[in-house]
Amino acid sequence: MKVNKLFAGLFLTSVIFTSCSSDDNGDGNDNPNVAVPATYVFENNGESSVDFGGQTTRIQMAEEFISALLDNTSTEEKLDAMFAHEENNNDFSNADLNSSNKSVRSKIAASADYFSTNTTASIAIKENFDLWISAQVTEVFPKWDDDAVAGSAGKIQQIGGGSTRYVNGKGLEYNQAIAKSIIGGLMVDQMLNNYLSIAVLDEGTNAADNDAGTLVDGKNYTNMEHKWDEAYGYLYGNEDTPATPELGKDSFLNKYLASVEADSDFTGIANDIYEAFKLGRAAIVAKDYELRDEQAQIIREKVSKVVAVRSVYYLQSGKEVLESDKASAFHSLSEALGFINSLRFTRDTVTDSPVLDAATIDGYMDTLMAGNGFWDVTPATLDQISNEIAAAYGFTTEETVN
Repeated sequence: MKVNKLFAGLFLTSVIFTSCSSDDNGDGNDNPNVAVPATYVFENNGESSVDFGGQTTRIQMAEEFISALLDNTSTEEKLDAMFAHEENNNDFSNADLNSSNKSVRSKIAASADYFSTNTTASIAIKENFDLWISAQVTEVFPKWDDDAVAGSAGKIQQIGGGSTRYVNGKGLEYNQAIAKSIIGGLMVDQMLNNYLSIAVLDEGTNAADNDAGTLVDGKNYTNMEHKWDEAYGYLYGNEDTPATPELGKDSFLNKYLASVEADSDFTGIANDIYEAFKLGRAAIVAKDYELRDEQAQIIREKVSKVVAVRSVYYLQSGKEVLESDKASAFHSLSEALGFINSLRFTRDTVTDSPVLDAATIDGYMDTLMAGNGFWDVTPATLDQISNEIAAAYGFTTEETVN
């Protein structure tokens, strides 16, 4: 197991993002009119044209929400209100979040490419989140002080006096399943299938306005520039200095990109994503939409792989301690289930659809939850699911664990 990867990541984040200027070779830019800045800094009229405040808001709302899932005094009403926040309701500790008209739930499974013509699937996905929230309150909270056993919710402590986990009767931590599903349902779906979508970038008069340099009324950006930046914000929006990201600055995609980057088998993926975002934005400024779309495809492929790698990593982490430390195993497998759920929002750059279809993903989740769930699951089952996911996304199970 790569037990030191996370610690290595603390060092690696200082060297992940190697700048590529417009005269570099090998940055994917063959257009001399595309000026690529050293960092994600773009200006109109001498002032920044980058704005993704809405993404930062939703990331911060999600952070408070997932913390509240582990407060056993939280009511279902409170958790639902945090998830589906309404403007000026006091759902959060941050007044700016309370005054916002944004919410996490409204953007779950809400992309233009995947769900604009499939509202049935969108509703079902949102309702599954609602069911998990309800189950945390009705199944887990009442058993907070009871010891978990197969078939009965409760607490279970990691060996050696480690962390205590709170699970349902199948060993699932609902809070982990929800948090990791938010990565796909919110960050990945909005990034890959909405804001990087040609349907969104070129919507209405966006292309003509960008060609003419027509800014949105009262703003310092064109609509197309803003849409691209909103995609960027779902990954880097909670960074202290988003133009020069360090990673590990939220509990969602930003954190797990750092984890995958710290794995020597995938080192470089963080810089690939950052450079593609930077070059794509520069291409928009230069009105080179073919180059823009090429960078969107790179981002889709790499971000999709991040979700898949962590799915397999956690399946294997759970397998390693399945017999020796149930609490640690259940924690890893709960994270795995959430990441597997997030696979439905990834994107195959050839078919422009999820790499694995919904039936396959649902089948994996059902298999993990069969019978008494994680209490019953076998190493062979975990290996089979791991190998199938890895093969679909172009890596091996061994690369996630060696």
